[in-house]
Amino acid sequence: SICRYFLLLSLIHSFFPTKVTKPLVLKSFLQRVFLFHRSLNKMISIDSTTKHTMKKKVAVKAAAANTAVKTKEAKRGTAPPLKPKNFSSEKVAEVTNLSTDEFKNVVDDVFRQVLGGQPSLFGGKGIDAPRAASTSIDRQGAAADLAMLVKEKGTITVLKMFGVLQKLEQNLIPNGIGAVFGNEKGLNPGGGMKRITSKASLASIGSFETDNIDTASTIVSDSRRGKTSPPEAREGCLLFIRALVEIVGKSSEPFVVPLLAAALEECSSSSSSVREAAEDTTKSIISLSNEYAVAHLIFPVLFEALHSPEWRVKTIALQQMAETAVLHPRQTSRLLPKIIPVVTSQVWDTKPQVTKAAKDSLLACCQTNINPDVAPAIPAVVQAICKPNDTVRAIDELKATTFVATVDASTLSILCPVLSRGLKDKMAINKRSCCVVIENMSRLVETPDAVAPFGPLLVPELKKVAENVQFEEIRDAALAALGALTKALGHSSIDNAISAIMKEESDRIEAEQKRIEEERAAELAQEEEFRKREEEERRLWKEAMEAQRQLNALALKEEEEKKAEEKKKKELAMKGTKSAGGTCQACGLKKCKKSCMFYGGK
Repeated sequence: SICRYFLLLSLIHSFFPTKVTKPLVLKSFLQRVFLFHRSLNKMISIDSTTKHTMKKKVAVKAAAANTAVKTKEAKRGTAPPLKPKNFSSEKVAEVTNLSTDEFKNVVDDVFRQVLGGQPSLFGGKGIDAPRAASTSIDRQGAAADLAMLVKEKGTITVLKMFGVLQKLEQNLIPNGIGAVFGNEKGLNPGGGMKRITSKASLASIGSFETDNIDTASTIVSDSRRGKTSPPEAREGCLLFIRALVEIVGKSSEPFVVPLLAAALEECSSSSSSVREAAEDTTKSIISLSNEYAVAHLIFPVLFEALHSPEWRVKTIALQQMAETAVLHPRQTSRLLPKIIPVVTSQVWDTKPQVTKAAKDSLLACCQTNINPDVAPAIPAVVQAICKPNDTVRAIDELKATTFVATVDASTLSILCPVLSRGLKDKMAINKRSCCVVIENMSRLVETPDAVAPFGPLLVPELKKVAENVQFEEIRDAALAALGALTKALGHSSIDNAISAIMKEESDRIEAEQKRIEEERAAELAQEEEFRKREEEERRLWKEAMEAQRQLNALALKEEEEKKAEEKKKKELAMKGTKSAGGTCQACGLKKCKKSCMFYGGK
């Protein structure tokens, strides 16, 4: 290399004796030559075994975008408590000393502010004063003020006697409670709320007039859902319900809990402020409800909300199921046989928000189970319910479980879906594990009524394993599990159990076919009634058209007769000497002169 550089240097001096002799120029030139020489040597050394590596660029923008998405999908925090704006404790004490009529006028003024209107005509400032639009903060303060008046005067006096509850229902459920969650032309006509309302006392909504409500709205109304009241009014009603929960407390529960369905339905509003108010109100109602309302009011309404076509309503309903499971675990545990099938159907929803809420709700509800033996395996079982590929892992967890405590219906509702799926697995070893778990579990069943709903789910599959699997050990395990399950069901033998289950299944199929036939007959009757009504309408239409045609013919005939009569009169007038006024048509006199051509000598 040194010899090459000296040779190159001598060549440079020979060809460029003056331009490159300066030290700095020569140094920079030699550096460039050196770099060129090194790159040339690298190119020469490249062969088929050479490996090239490139530095990976960190996707800063992508990471920022993912962070933004996660932040956007984060849950809303707890709303701050509502505070009164005008009515403090001292001011409320002064107002309560008024007469009943004066106090009612104060309540009406405050409720008008809750709905987004002015406290009085033109805001109390005159007709020429500018009018400021109501904001969410104003409605929050007015809702808290009205709740303070309710707390001081009494819930029955203000809500029932003064008609405030009636006005709330008029704004939130104008079509009645039966239309809540209703997809009138879909799979859930009418909303399915009529049978639930028999347990809740809702006031009549037909006697309220909307003449005094300020309908000047600055937000688009949800007319597609049949909502005619302004969004500001619905937001104010929801804020007032939340204020009753926060300020009045337990005494308002009989009036607030039946409005859970109305608050849930508003979660699908096109207005963001109404949606947030509805979500906060739903949370507050769930937190206020007592344990006796869970089975008869809370969960039936939440189940009906899952039939709504709006995904936001489903998401909030599932989240409130999880919240109810935390607040009332004992009542939720008893309802697990009803909860698990309903929530499991929402795991496969097309909306990822609904799917995630369904998984969280299912886990929270299953964790309320009081069986200590199954508690460690519940996360794996829930994961297997939501993701069928993890069924084997859940079965292994259950196989390692030692059953000591009594197995009740809620425990069976958690385990049986996974065990039934495991019995259908291709691997024979997994079927054996399921048989072992079923045998151990069946020995500790509390009552035959607890396991009766799950007999048709497990007995046929166990019979298939006992008859079709080629390994004798697995067939023996299936027969042992089938015997233990038969004893738990209260039958003397396996054949009796299978025949009873088959009879129950046939009865269920027969009842389902009867229901389908009744629905089909009702549809045919409805179609026949529609056809008869259509034929009657067509007959009446034909009669009306025939009558109109005859009337037109009579009118035309009368018009022709009138024209003929006028023509005849004109002809007679032309032939006569006298006009219609009695004067002569020649001389114009009533008595002609001798000189007139029509003079007759008289």
